[in-house]
Amino acid sequence: MNLCLILLAMFAVVSTRAAEPLRLGMIGLDTSHVPAFAKTYNDPKAPGHVAGGRVVAAFKGGSADIESSASRVEGYTKQLVDTYGVKIYDTIEELARNVDAILIESVDGRPHLDQFRRTLAAKKPVFLDKPFAGSLKDAVELVRLAREAGVPIFSSSSLRYSPEPFAPKLATIGDITSAYSIGPAVYEPTHPDFFWYGIHCVEALYTVLGPGCTQVVRTQTANTDVITGIWSDGRVGTAQGNRNSFKGYGVTVVGTKGVAVVGEKQNYAGLTVEIMKFFQTGISPVAPETTLELLAFMEAADESKRRGGAPVTIAEVMKKAGYQAAAK
Repeated sequence: MNLCLILLAMFAVVSTRAAEPLRLGMIGLDTSHVPAFAKTYNDPKAPGHVAGGRVVAAFKGGSADIESSASRVEGYTKQLVDTYGVKIYDTIEELARNVDAILIESVDGRPHLDQFRRTLAAKKPVFLDKPFAGSLKDAVELVRLAREAGVPIFSSSSLRYSPEPFAPKLATIGDITSAYSIGPAVYEPTHPDFFWYGIHCVEALYTVLGPGCTQVVRTQTANTDVITGIWSDGRVGTAQGNRNSFKGYGVTVVGTKGVAVVGEKQNYAGLTVEIMKFFQTGISPVAPETTLELLAFMEAADESKRRGGAPVTIAEVMKKAGYQAAAK
């Protein structure tokens, strides 16, 4: 066989492999995101079907001390196996060796660091669902490990990818001076207050303002939390978490030329598209440092509560969590 034929044969093999869907593995089958994402990726007839990958493997996981985790694992496991033929692995390490990309879906953020660590040897891109980790310290360590291993990671709430994009409305209001984001903020005793559910309205706030917060203060009542942050350029961002009141979302954005309300509608469609793009390219649409700052915003809010509403800087809580910026 001459060189030309050899090259053509090699090209055919590469092209065939490139056309094959990515093999996706899920870790933690205890959140409604599990069947929702699997349907989107695996069912060509599903509304908003995203091509390019299929969930083929899973590790059950589950947290015995969180009822909403423990009570759902078996049902979601059965659904994945019966509906999509997903193979259940006994260990994360074995799963990681047999897939092309990984979704850490455990509803409990506490095991995320250990789960991620167990995938590292396989060098596969990893999406970590909210909350990114169970503490800011764990999040800092997770980002450090990913950076040192050269493993791409991505984490985001679906609120970042609203079915009605923010940009068209924001383009009409001039330069943004402040934003006020609302959303549910039910507590889970095993997590920092906003990590469990308040993270959604914080993610929406950061979608509008981007990183750059320097300090926060927090006000808390039985029904409501209000976290106000000051950005380095003078902008002000506020996240209001509601418990016994309106359960919807929305960000009121004030600019030099007007006011816009964005983020009132939400679904998983935009996020599932971005996850697939990330798996295909290895490039995260949200920098890990932005995710860390978002968590630091919530951790600083907890510290402000402990200090009776005093201002707390992002730098202080990041330093306490062991964060060191990557060398440039």
